[in-house]
Amino acid sequence: MSGTTPVRAAVLGSGSWGTTFAMVLADAGCEVRLWGRDETVAHEITHERTNARYLPGVELPPIVATTDAATALAGANLVVVAVPSQVARATLARLRPHVEPDAVVVSLMKGVELSTDERMSQVIAEVLEIPEQRVVVVSGPNLALEIAARQPTATVVAGVDDEATRFVADACSNAYFRPYTNRDVIGVELCGAAKNVIALAVGMAQGRGFGYNTTATVITRGLVEITRLGLALGADVETFSGLAGMGDLVATCTSPQSRNHRLGRYVGEGMSLEDAVAATGTTAEGVKSCRSVLELAQHHGVDMPITAGVVAVLHEGLPVDEMARGLLARPQKAEGVGA
Repeated sequence: MSGTTPVRAAVLGSGSWGTTFAMVLADAGCEVRLWGRDETVAHEITHERTNARYLPGVELPPIVATTDAATALAGANLVVVAVPSQVARATLARLRPHVEPDAVVVSLMKGVELSTDERMSQVIAEVLEIPEQRVVVVSGPNLALEIAARQPTATVVAGVDDEATRFVADACSNAYFRPYTNRDVIGVELCGAAKNVIALAVGMAQGRGFGYNTTATVITRGLVEITRLGLALGADVETFSGLAGMGDLVATCTSPQSRNHRLGRYVGEGMSLEDAVAATGTTAEGVKSCRSVLELAQHHGVDMPITAGVVAVLHEGLPVDEMARGLLARPQKAEGVGA
């Protein structure tokens, strides 16, 4: 894992973020193979250098895409996981025999696993039977379509092992993608999972016609919730005001490209959850992760009223207007993480 080690990367997942990150790696000089389930998408990426379904209008660099996991993973010293968080365990279990024994594994996933309340780095280490030192997390304001258009952005690369973290940061650093390293894996992962839930709440509010005051309130108080849980889990408070915290939260809560924001808006406009999922057309991680984030908070005795409200709307039939009234009717307190 020295700076002179050639990087052969395997990216697992050919959706918008997986394909975009494969592009980032290729533009940074890595040899990249992309694994996905759809033979048509794999053929298009390899031979036409496009992924019209997920990245319309984007020209990709040379990337070999395949539906054969053994081919994608053979010889890869960097393995990037970009599958939906709630299917990660089953997917990785099937692919484990093909992962090289010394590969560094990167999580692009932003979720907490239902039933176990584990963060994605924990799932990866457990299923692949590798030490946490070889698992690195990438998170931050990472709207795939903007990065695919090669617009300048920064991200956070977090890991407990400095050498592995630097290896990943060097592998994805290019003219438009700037990584910053961080040792706070807990905080970075929690921000990535919980900000999707807050984006759902913002989308719901905007779908009901509420304006920027409401949006700013939900984002700000949402950050308080996330920070409160993070501190209970042992995260570094500085993470929450940085790229992985406030940076990603603002991008996800305000961009129409955000899947969670868009789905929340559909629900706020009156769609059922089923119809909103269909209209969004791709995975909005917060729909499922909101329950696991809330379970994690309850397990640690942390109050997360916005998260609880999102769970109640999406999974318990609470009307959005009642959620809003309930939040405003809470007892008055001093502002701060402890409030």
